[in-house]
Amino acid sequence: MATQDDKLKDIIGHAKEFGFIFPSSEIYDGLSATYDYGQLGVELKNNIKNYWWKSMVHLHENIVGIDAAIFMHPETWKASGHVDAFNDPLIDNKDSKKRYRADVLIEEHIEKIRTKINKDVAKGLKRFGKDFNEQEFRATNPNVLRREAEIKSIEDRMREGLEKENLDAIKQLIEDLGIACPISGSKNWTDVKQFNLMFSTELGSVSGESAKIYLRPETAQGIFVNFLNVQKSGRMKIPFGIAQIGKAFRNEIVARQFIFRMREFEQMEMQFFVRPGEEMRWYEHWKAFRINWHKVLGGDESNYRFHDHIKLAHYANAASDIEFNFPMGFKELEGIHSRTDFDLKQHEKHSGKKLRYFDPEINKSYVPYVIETSIGLDRMFLSVLTMAYKEETLEDGTKRTVLALPPALAPYKVAVMPLTKKDGLPDKAREIISRLKVDFNCQYDEKDSIGKRYRRQDVIGTPFSVTVDHQTLEDNTVTIRDRDTMAQERVAIADLHQIIDNKVSLRNLLKQL
Repeated sequence: MATQDDKLKDIIGHAKEFGFIFPSSEIYDGLSATYDYGQLGVELKNNIKNYWWKSMVHLHENIVGIDAAIFMHPETWKASGHVDAFNDPLIDNKDSKKRYRADVLIEEHIEKIRTKINKDVAKGLKRFGKDFNEQEFRATNPNVLRREAEIKSIEDRMREGLEKENLDAIKQLIEDLGIACPISGSKNWTDVKQFNLMFSTELGSVSGESAKIYLRPETAQGIFVNFLNVQKSGRMKIPFGIAQIGKAFRNEIVARQFIFRMREFEQMEMQFFVRPGEEMRWYEHWKAFRINWHKVLGGDESNYRFHDHIKLAHYANAASDIEFNFPMGFKELEGIHSRTDFDLKQHEKHSGKKLRYFDPEINKSYVPYVIETSIGLDRMFLSVLTMAYKEETLEDGTKRTVLALPPALAPYKVAVMPLTKKDGLPDKAREIISRLKVDFNCQYDEKDSIGKRYRRQDVIGTPFSVTVDHQTLEDNTVTIRDRDTMAQERVAIADLHQIIDNKVSLRNLLKQL
């Protein structure tokens, strides 16, 4: 049985072989934790963006979008707290010379304990079957209760150490738990140190402190500094949101696990401005909306869970992650945060400009509170690949690899294949593509046997394959094959558009939200 590490390697290999993701600058031996999206990857990525944008902006009358610059006035990052507080607690193993995030080491240790609990639950289910009461088992089983108490104790110690920035306490916790380096197995650790994650550069030709600017570490601040511009020009009434998709940059020391953690990445964020005192209601609303957004893609719902933050960011009064079961285990996919009025008040203070909203319903001016939904596009891409990648054994004993992508997200929607390269079949296939390509991304394929061509479309996730044969020339019908069921059906060319649209349209996802 393949391990989780094996699946990640399979996905990485598949992504490169079929044009989804390449190592950046590969002819120069690459650049660590940097990747390029290939010809199929960019299509899938754009389809994910389109799904997010339509669901967040077009489906909501009170949400609009912007595209803010990557470079911002350096005072922006002093106001936001990034200059002073955008740090990760890092620890080095003296024997392997590898560097780790201290909090991640502890969280991975906690996850191992949770795995033991789940194994106990699985044993109970196997033993008692339908009579098994999981809730009662978790509440009464001594082993489960002991391990739950152990997790709480670790989380409490980690929270206290991080909140008080007591790095010695974090190191002591790592030592007390007996956490070893995953590579060397050594427990010989350095002290924990804070490391600022922002990239800095010089603006213009003059170097010096006055010309120092930063590559933005998040896209949110571009929204906050444009709060009044959007509100006034768009005549927006609270509650309303501002959405943005854009690049962000973090000098991650521990950049690893393929595209999960990179130094250059893309975010899809929405900041929702609400009346003070109503933030928790909207926080719960967006948690529910966002988890449903993921689930309607059709994957196993058990691959998603909420994880409340142990340590809240300096700007938040509530924060929760949607975690996905990646090949590396459950990791953060999206964050939903109640940011309070911290950001707008900080920008008021540092800019000297009022960033307030006059609410005619209560005849009062105030600084709005903010609910944020923030998802990493690259992580979303990896979650989609993880759900879709399958190796199947068919009834006849043969095997196939299939990328069972949600049809609306698939790079190509349909492949059109002439059975042979002669007798006018290629011309007829091209004619069919010319009818479909305005609405669907199509691929023409005439090389190899029809079976090999079907398999080739399976591995890149194309929902439909259409075969043009000699009968097509007689009655204008074709054979259409479904990727997932492999069922083949004879249909009229005139009906192709509707058949394809019924399965691949983004409407199928949006109407479930």
